[in-house]
Amino acid sequence: MATFLFKTEPTTYSFDDLVRDKTTVWDGVSNALALKYLGSVRKGDTIAIYHTGDEKQVVGLATATSDPFPDPKLKDPKRLVLKLKAERPLTFPVPLSAFRADDVLATTELVRLPRLSVMPLTKAHLARMLERAGMKGGR
Repeated sequence: MATFLFKTEPTTYSFDDLVRDKTTVWDGVSNALALKYLGSVRKGDTIAIYHTGDEKQVVGLATATSDPFPDPKLKDPKRLVLKLKAERPLTFPVPLSAFRADDVLATTELVRLPRLSVMPLTKAHLARMLERAGMKGGR
């Protein structure tokens, strides 16, 4: 299973909204590289949810419950969406400043391409992020 980071503006749709809704269709991705990454997500993959805006931090984990598919609301087959379900909040959010200051996390696309809304994370990235969140061993 792979891991990805999805960014969202919490005033538009927050991790708490996902927890309340239990599942959602993740849409609105239009950047070509973000769509490429979204297209590589598979059912069962782990998704780290990152709040943009004033927060700038990873706040929770979700799971992809579908492979990507064309957005049924749009007439462009390249505009993909997928279904997600909430898993759990992080014990402690992991801010962007922690990504920048950490040797492992500094290699993420979040630091290199901060405006990208969907990006892959390696196993090492996920492990370090969970460690920083106070969730050693993924708990």
